[in-house]
Amino acid sequence: MKKVLQISAALDQPRLLEAIIEKLAHRRYDIGYSKEKMPKGYEADETSSTEAYVSGTVEFNYNGNEKIRMPFITCFLFTCAHGKQEPYKLNWSMSLS
Repeated sequence: MKKVLQISAALDQPRLLEAIIEKLAHRRYDIGYSKEKMPKGYEADETSSTEAYVSGTVEFNYNGNEKIRMPFITCFLFTCAHGKQEPYKLNWSMSLS
């Protein structure tokens, strides 16, 4: 018998999280690191990071029979980066718990 585990998560305030990340990605100041001269083949990146608390519910479904729903709250680190000619793009996020 094949055993299947499905995991899903629902965020409590996805619009707020989206607003925080968009603000990070569209910051208005640039320190200038992305314009530094680099050795041939390399490019300097300007980075910007923020941490945000995320809450919601995670659900585990085992073989379609057993369901476990569990609330969570955790801190995430979001990092955006851009090169000389690029806008900021979200390129990394991770849970700090």
